[in-house]
Amino acid sequence: MAPRRLATWWSDFSHAAMRSKSPAVGHQNVQEKPSSSSSEAGEGALSRRLGVFDLILLGIGASIGAGIFVVTGTIANDTGPGVTVSFALAGLACVANALCYAELASRFPALVGGAYLYAYSAFNELVAFMVFCQLMVDYHIGAASITRSLAGYLVNLLELIPALSGQIPVWFGPGGKTFFGGFFSINVLAPIILLVLTTVLCQGVRESAAVNAVMTVTKVVIVLVVIVLGAFEVDTANWTPFAPNGVPAIVTGATVAYFAYVGFDAVANSAEESRRPKRDLPIGILVSLIVCALLYVGVCLVITGMVPYQSLAGDAPLAEAFTERGLPFITALISIGAVAGLTTTVLVGLYVQSRLYLGLGRDGLLPSLFARIHVRHHTPVMAQIWCGSVAGVLATFFDVSHLSRILSVGTLSGYSVVCGCVLILRASQNDISEEKPERHFLTRSQEATSCLVGVALCGFAVGLFFRFSLHYALIIVGLLVSIGLAVPMYIRQVFKHPTGFMCPGVPTVPLLGLYVNMFLFAQLHWEGWVRFVILGSLSVGFYALYGQYNAKHEPLRADGYTYLPVDTQERNPDEAQL
Repeated sequence: MAPRRLATWWSDFSHAAMRSKSPAVGHQNVQEKPSSSSSEAGEGALSRRLGVFDLILLGIGASIGAGIFVVTGTIANDTGPGVTVSFALAGLACVANALCYAELASRFPALVGGAYLYAYSAFNELVAFMVFCQLMVDYHIGAASITRSLAGYLVNLLELIPALSGQIPVWFGPGGKTFFGGFFSINVLAPIILLVLTTVLCQGVRESAAVNAVMTVTKVVIVLVVIVLGAFEVDTANWTPFAPNGVPAIVTGATVAYFAYVGFDAVANSAEESRRPKRDLPIGILVSLIVCALLYVGVCLVITGMVPYQSLAGDAPLAEAFTERGLPFITALISIGAVAGLTTTVLVGLYVQSRLYLGLGRDGLLPSLFARIHVRHHTPVMAQIWCGSVAGVLATFFDVSHLSRILSVGTLSGYSVVCGCVLILRASQNDISEEKPERHFLTRSQEATSCLVGVALCGFAVGLFFRFSLHYALIIVGLLVSIGLAVPMYIRQVFKHPTGFMCPGVPTVPLLGLYVNMFLFAQLHWEGWVRFVILGSLSVGFYALYGQYNAKHEPLRADGYTYLPVDTQERNPDEAQL
C-alpha cells in the first residue's frame, strides 16, 4: 500500500510542478483604472501612477548606490585605468539581459512578478517558485546589508556637526555593538531607517516614486559634479600603462562590475503600476542601463586620471583621490551622494520584494495574506510590512555583510531564466501545426529546453576552466561544444514575432546572455553554489508540502490569470499570425 501511495503522490506532485501559466496572460487589456473585481472583496487594487521618467529613475535608483564611489576604485586597484573597459564590458554583457527583460516586460504588461512570472509562463510552476526563492534571499540579505551601510554613512554625516563628533555610540549605527564573537551585532539606526522607508512605500506608489525621484536626481547630480570637477584634475600620465595587469585582469574586473547593473527586475515588477507598461517598461529598462553605464565609465575615467591607480585601495577611494588633489570638501558631497544612493537602493529593493510576494500570494504559492491590497493606498501593505520586518530583524541583530559570499546567486539565476524564457516563449512549440509533422525523439519545445540546459552547463564549465586557469584548449573545446548545442535553435526552431518590443537577434542574443550569466555563476564563491543547492532543495520541499496544494489553477478572469496543465496548453495568440 505504501509504494502505491508514494507513486500516487509523486504523480500528483509531478503534474502540479509542470503546470504553467498560459502565455495569453501577457495579452490582457491594460486599463487605466482597474475594476473593482480585479481583487478580492474588500480590497483595493494597484494604481497605475508611474510614467516613463519614473521607471527610468526606478532602474537607476536600483543600480546606482554607494558602490559607484567605492567599487570603481576597488576594481581599478586591480585592473589599473583599464577599469573603464571592465565597466564597459560589463555594461555590454548586461545588454542581452536588458533586451530580454524589455521584451518580456512588453509581453506581460499587466501583472507584477518579473522573472517569476516569466518563468511561470515559459517553463512551469516549480521552476518559477525556485526562481522566486533564489531572488528573495538576495533581496532580503541585500536590503539588510545595504541599510547597515546606510546607517554608517548617516552617522558619518552627523559627526560632521561639531557637537556630535565622537559622541554617537557604536550600537547606534557606525558598526554595531557585537556579541558572541561577532555573531550578533546590534544596530539601532538600521531598523529606524527601514521603518521610515517601509512607511513611505505603504503610503502609495506615487509617494514612493517621488522620494525615489528626489534621491536619484540628487545622487546623479552629485556624480555629475564629481565627474566635472574631477575632469579638471586629470593627469593623462596616470592612464599609462592602461592595463598593467593585462587583459585577464580587465575581464575579471568585468565580472565584478557586472553586478553594478541590477535594476532590470525592479522596472519589470512595476508593470501593474505603470501607466503605459507595454511602451514604457522597455524604455525604462534600456535607458536606465545606458545612463548607469555612462556614469560608471565617467567616474572610472576621472578617478584613474586624478591619481595613480595604486592609490585606490582604501575604503573610500574616490574621497581619498579628491583629498590628495587638494579638494577635501568633495568628501562631504560624496557622503551625501552615498546616502542618497543607498537610500534609493533599499527603497527600490523593498518595493520589488513586496510586488513579488504579491504575485505569489495571488497565485496561492504563498498565503493569501500577501495578496491583500490596501483600499485607499493601493499598495500590498501586508507584503510590504513583511519585507520591511525581515530586513529590520536581520539589520538589527546580525552583521549580514559576512553573507556577501552567498549573494548574487539569485540575480544570476533570475537573469539566466529570463534569457531562456524569451527563447521558449518565442519558439514554435506545436509540432501538430505542421502539415506533415516529422517524427523526432523530442518535440521542438523539449529540444529548445535541452539546448538551453546544455548551453548553460557549457557556460558554467568554461567559467570554471577560466577561473582555475586551466589549459586554454579546454576553454576552446567548451566553446565549440556550446556552439554545437546551440545549432538546433537555428535549424529546428521557428521563432514568433510578438507584439510590442522585440529583442533583436533571437536566438543569438538570449543565448549569449545565458552563456555569460552562467560563466559568471562559475566565478562566485563556492559558498554561493552550496547556497543554490540547499535553497533549491528547501524550495522544492516547501512547494511539495504547501505550494502544489494551494496554487490557484482555476482561471481567474478578473485578474487575467489562466493556469493550464502541461498537456493542454493553448497556443499563444501570436502563433496564429504565423
